[in-house]
Amino acid sequence: MLKLAAAFALMASPALASGIEITIAGEGANGTVAIDLFEDVAPKHVAQITALAAEGKYDGVVFHRVIEGFMAQTGDVQYGLEGMNMNRAGTGGSDLGNIDAEFSDVPFDAGVVGMARSQNPNSANSQFFIMFDAGHFLNGQYTVVGKVTEGMDVVNAIKLGQGGNGAVIGAPDVMKTVTVTE
Repeated sequence: MLKLAAAFALMASPALASGIEITIAGEGANGTVAIDLFEDVAPKHVAQITALAAEGKYDGVVFHRVIEGFMAQTGDVQYGLEGMNMNRAGTGGSDLGNIDAEFSDVPFDAGVVGMARSQNPNSANSQFFIMFDAGHFLNGQYTVVGKVTEGMDVVNAIKLGQGGNGAVIGAPDVMKTVTVTE
């Protein structure tokens, strides 16, 4: 019974966090980004992100898809680790399972953080993206999980990808550390 109570406490504690802090390094961006997470808008997604961050799963994960004027995507804890073959980056997730969509009225403006997913709206897992500019065509289609509160200059410096899908060629910028903040 005590183990069960401890497990529930661990699962619940990340959702109480108010944000994450990401230290980014690479050819483009070098610095720290603070993100306020919206527990009231997307509680299941925020719980998953903070659980992965608390476990260190995001440390060393690359920005594998970066499209100028649109967004920078990261968070593939399975295939997106620095030093791995980047051909599979963006196709993986975590062992925590997928999350049902938590759509809201929060618009996708510059600095907004959203959850990446496949064609299935209920397939978000570990990957997320940060908007460079407004992308209101995403409103009601993807789950908003937070917003950059500090370090947007660092986000804007993330190494850009190439082509229509924004695949990063060569050494991508990396989330060196991702920590949960209160």
